[in-house]
Amino acid sequence: MEYTIPTDEEKKIISGLQEHADTDALRIRRYLAMPDLSRTAGSPLRALVERARSVPALKNFDNIIIPEIVPADVSFDLFNFAADHPARSKSDTYWADDKNILRTHDTVMWYYYLTLPEVQQKIKEGKPLGVVCYGKVYRKDEIDNRHMNVFHQFGGLYLAPDNAEQFVLDDLKEVLTEVVHSIFGPEVKHRFNPDTFPYTDPSLEVEVEVGGRWIEILGSGMPKKTVLKNFGVEGYNGWAFGFGLERLAIISMELPDIRLLWSNDPRVTSQLTLGRTYKEVSKFPPVVRDISFVVEKSFAPNNYFDLIRETVGEDVVEEVKLLDTYSDAAKFGEEKVSYTYRIVYRSLERTLTNDEVDALHKKLEQETATQYGATIR
Repeated sequence: MEYTIPTDEEKKIISGLQEHADTDALRIRRYLAMPDLSRTAGSPLRALVERARSVPALKNFDNIIIPEIVPADVSFDLFNFAADHPARSKSDTYWADDKNILRTHDTVMWYYYLTLPEVQQKIKEGKPLGVVCYGKVYRKDEIDNRHMNVFHQFGGLYLAPDNAEQFVLDDLKEVLTEVVHSIFGPEVKHRFNPDTFPYTDPSLEVEVEVGGRWIEILGSGMPKKTVLKNFGVEGYNGWAFGFGLERLAIISMELPDIRLLWSNDPRVTSQLTLGRTYKEVSKFPPVVRDISFVVEKSFAPNNYFDLIRETVGEDVVEEVKLLDTYSDAAKFGEEKVSYTYRIVYRSLERTLTNDEVDALHKKLEQETATQYGATIR
């Protein structure tokens, strides 16, 4: 069964954003308008979803489509996030208004699924429950060839009455092994490590061996009874997991840059097939520029990454590295800090000229000064 949660409240919030022309509103509207690659024909992210959904343990699970703007209290409070958890910060999460955020993790689907009237009826009847959810999520993040602030997750949840089944970690490991084998093949080496999440206990992470090194690919665990109770579910136990689709696609195809997953270049898209090693189309040369500035101590680096994306364009920025940060009260003042970033400009589709990069970098300096009251050094 597929369930789609009504988005009336989300539409109302988006409508409110359209009445504002401030940077945050424009930013959120742009991110929401980006395509959902997990539902885009021909995308390897959609292929990953199809593989995961075909896993025997998940084959008959319900699918739920949830809003991309969700209440902060649902996302954090009901999932036992500590009051001082970094995810609550405006430097880590995109806030659409004072009460709502762009969803930061697919686990929020537990709330929407478990509170459905149809599912509540199943619970009254003591029936098992299984559901998957996938799509875009949003987190403020650094800029490099492995991270974007808009990405995709796939999550699963299974619950059964306590008097029917009592799950242990080995049950979860069997499911996760099926998922890993469906994506990477039965020959891939994988292992389980202890992990910690606010809403599961015990918890595990899964790593796979790629090129002689171990890479973490997903998180999982047994839902806490206290969290399930927040959704009106008692007398049930089970397992849950979630993983980022981009990370698995990058590993599967050995992609050198996450931006390739969004490319429309036929030389690129023709190669985006799971299990096929990507061959560089043309490695256009990088152009490196540094930017140094003095700014108030309240400056949030994650917000600055967003400014860079919007000012010069994600398609031409490959990486941003923090080279140096220091304070000097005598030189800058008590409440000021100096930052130096190195920006690697590189397009996936063409060679950037020095003049073009100089113009973009100058624009970034101007916006840095304007948006943050910074002094360019």
